[in-house]
Amino acid sequence: MIGKFKLGLIASLLTAMPATAQAQDAVGKAVDVQQRSQTEARNSQQRVDRLDDQTRQMLEKYRAATWQAQQLEVYADQLEKLVTAQEQEKESLQTQLQEVEVTEREILPLTLRMLESLEKFVALDLPFLQQERKERLGNLRQLMSDPEAGLADRFRRLLEAYQVEADYGRALGAERTEIQIDGQTRAVDLLHVGRVSLYFLSLDGSEAGQWNPKNQSWQRLDDRHANAIRRGLKVARESIAAELLTLPTGAAQ
Repeated sequence: MIGKFKLGLIASLLTAMPATAQAQDAVGKAVDVQQRSQTEARNSQQRVDRLDDQTRQMLEKYRAATWQAQQLEVYADQLEKLVTAQEQEKESLQTQLQEVEVTEREILPLTLRMLESLEKFVALDLPFLQQERKERLGNLRQLMSDPEAGLADRFRRLLEAYQVEADYGRALGAERTEIQIDGQTRAVDLLHVGRVSLYFLSLDGSEAGQWNPKNQSWQRLDDRHANAIRRGLKVARESIAAELLTLPTGAAQ
């Protein structure tokens, strides 16, 4: 009886073994499928990640390109405005150059006439600072004939000369020079009171005189005027303070 039971058990086990093997094979295949699915899922996720990175990079490049395009558009707009302004300035400069050419044609003769007038004025004026004034006029005449001298420099120097002459008429002036008195050359001190009067005082203070514009010569003054001329010379040389001077004057010419 026992022997029959063992034989039956063995037979049952032998019968069940093919089914178990098939089950294990199915499980193995299922595991393989799962692993492949997981691997493909990982690969797919990696591809998605790579695509996501590429998308972000492309988006960043797009944003950078868009920003750069905006900057270039602003820059181009500024350049266009700059070119327009430069064109306007160019037209303005061309107009100014044309006006300068016209001005030079008009100013040059004017400066020559002004110089001639100044020369005549100095020649007819009281004879003080003659050497200095003649040198100034000579330098101006030389400047006017200098081809390298600019019109602006000529005109500026001419106006300066006019200003110097104008200043002479508003102040006392003193100088030591030589004059002709009665056919003799004498070293004297000259005092000019603006352009009203011109006086001389001998170096020893013994003689005083005044320029007579009518006969273009020197005439002696009374000795009582010598002290006033002496003090006037000191005021002009700023060795004493300004004060009221009593001196004979002629009519303004």
